[in-house]
Amino acid sequence: MKVTKFDIEGPLLLEPKVFYDDRGLFFESYNELELAKAGITDKFVQDNESVSKKNVLRGMHFQAPPYAQGKLVHVVFGSVIDIVIDIREESPTFTKYIMLTLSADKKQLFWIPPGFAHGFLALEDNTIFRYKCTAPYNNASERGIIYNDSDIGIPWPGDNFIVSDKDLVLPALKLSEKIF
Repeated sequence: MKVTKFDIEGPLLLEPKVFYDDRGLFFESYNELELAKAGITDKFVQDNESVSKKNVLRGMHFQAPPYAQGKLVHVVFGSVIDIVIDIREESPTFTKYIMLTLSADKKQLFWIPPGFAHGFLALEDNTIFRYKCTAPYNNASERGIIYNDSDIGIPWPGDNFIVSDKDLVLPALKLSEKIF
């Protein structure tokens, strides 16, 4: 498995070996031993899956401790612009973000540890996005940051986004309570 680190400590892009033949392809979308070699030893307790139309923007979400979640995400069908924001106030990269394209064709996995807000923009209809989570969902600890926070300045491509009413009223990061 190829592991790519970023300038922001914690998140990892993982590229498993994909085996192709005349029948199609095979790859391991989860392998505990391979993840441990990459430094991911968290236990996963919940799997989530979303299906989105083109231009659906979901985010920027996170859960507060003690239900903070690490997420191992990948695209099963379609493609997304995936973004994480470092919301760890003591981090030297606080408010910095990582923006990348994930697609079903590439079979990449993206590790997002606790301490990051996460969101994505579906680039195709019927995009299927899968999450493995290290903590169960807890409604009382659900938090978020408005996707177009001007202090962070994420350059989302396009402007005709489909955003939930709940996500449209999320606060800017500077208006959020201290979480991490």
